[in-house]
Amino acid sequence: MKILFALLLVPFLITPAFGAEPLLPEDYDQILPSEKGTLNIGLSVIPESDFISKLHIGWIKPNFNKIQEHIDYRVTVVKDGENIFGPIPLTHTSPGKVKIPVEFTSPGEHQVIIDMEGILFQPIPLETTVFTINVGEGGSSYYENTSEGGGCLIATAAFGSEMSPQVQQLREIRDNVVMQTESGHAFMTGFNQVYYSFSPFVADFERENAAFKETVKVVLTPMLTSFSILSHVPVDTEQEMLGYGIGIIMLNIGMYFVAPAVLITVLRKKLRK
Repeated sequence: MKILFALLLVPFLITPAFGAEPLLPEDYDQILPSEKGTLNIGLSVIPESDFISKLHIGWIKPNFNKIQEHIDYRVTVVKDGENIFGPIPLTHTSPGKVKIPVEFTSPGEHQVIIDMEGILFQPIPLETTVFTINVGEGGSSYYENTSEGGGCLIATAAFGSEMSPQVQQLREIRDNVVMQTESGHAFMTGFNQVYYSFSPFVADFERENAAFKETVKVVLTPMLTSFSILSHVPVDTEQEMLGYGIGIIMLNIGMYFVAPAVLITVLRKKLRK
């Protein structure tokens, strides 16, 4: 049972669940350059209650992928040309990342406008960045990520980019298949707490050690291939999700445990002869 549970976890280790608080620069749901390219700005929208969400915003050094400290900024949220939040007064953040609660009272497309006017206590010409987000029914109860890449840690480090086909495929399966079932959603919510306790360290080690990075990539590839089955079959019920999930787990047990065990047994017999 422990092996089954571990195999069930592994595919999701590489793609954190939707709505997780970003811990690293690459974790933000959307990352866009500032108006003149001075910094990149990351944005994630995390639901807090029925109508309140927190805007998680971070300012990122483009060439170093590190958070830029000491930023002077303003934030405005607009829907249908009208301000539903802000603009807030010019505000300073020392750590270079902020959490701002916003009330979304109606669904639809919203623009999050972020103005940057200072870096490291030095004024700069105004640079504006505009993000587009979609809010679902119930205000902030659902956030649709409109960027092409989501925040991934281990997979992004292994395959080199959050835009790699492997990462995008996993994200689509997670969001469009697994998270559409109650059991899948509950599992991801609980597991996400465990994921963030170790994934940043694994991803950092991948970036620092090319051999380890290639090893992780080789180990993950067969599992990712088998997991892609979920994108080619109808999964409309909890029973179908469990059925296909168990089937994929058994397939991976065969690839990662049974086949190597058989191979080792055969080799040992030949060597004894």
